[in-house]
Amino acid sequence: MNFIFRAPIFHLLLCYATQTSGISIQSVPAVNSEGVIQVELEKSVSLVCRLDGSDEELVWLRNGAVVNLMDENRKGRSSVCVTPVIYEDNGATFTCYPGRNDTVRASVTLDVIYPPQLSGSEEVTVEEEAKLFLQCDIWANPPVTSVSWTLNGSKVDLLAGGFTVYSDGFTSQLKASRMERSSHEGTYECKATSPIYGERSKLFRVTVTDKIVKFPLLPMIAGVVVVCLTALLAIFSRWDKITKCFTK
Repeated sequence: MNFIFRAPIFHLLLCYATQTSGISIQSVPAVNSEGVIQVELEKSVSLVCRLDGSDEELVWLRNGAVVNLMDENRKGRSSVCVTPVIYEDNGATFTCYPGRNDTVRASVTLDVIYPPQLSGSEEVTVEEEAKLFLQCDIWANPPVTSVSWTLNGSKVDLLAGGFTVYSDGFTSQLKASRMERSSHEGTYECKATSPIYGERSKLFRVTVTDKIVKFPLLPMIAGVVVVCLTALLAIFSRWDKITKCFTK
């Protein structure tokens, strides 16, 4: 997040935000009656603090921490620009007050909105009898109102397919404990509904391959070592007889 401190020219876009005892904050975008500014992720917010009838020095705070201002951006009128707005700006409160009287204050709070990050498709390959694990990100502000999973256009049958679904507000996970080509191969879709952005979805194209028989490599190596050692011991135990055979 970058703070740009300058005196931009605002026309009719400036909207009244909050005013207390002659001090006020104006903003773009507009502020609601509760002193909250709703802004989209990666957009910008412009704030202007004014002290009526005075050139007294102004102080800005962000969540209680002092914002550094240039000297020409302090007296009587002071501006702050937040650009681009990031996730960490959600819930951030900006407060302005005269330097000689910190009891006279005006504040606004940012409400950063963003949709669930669902788009595109992903190729997934799973062996028969193996486990399936699919996950999609549903983190959004405001939170999504619903999440659904489909297989080849039909709602996933949790009972028949041995599926389980888990959602915690950040991700939604679909799992199957034992893959079968006839039941599980196809196109899965994770779909989330946002009260502001509507439906967002992501596709998973799942291919089920033949099970690969895996040999127990370590036990085989151990067996070979044992056989070799046994053979060497047998040779050493009969070494005298072997040498006599060659000396005749």
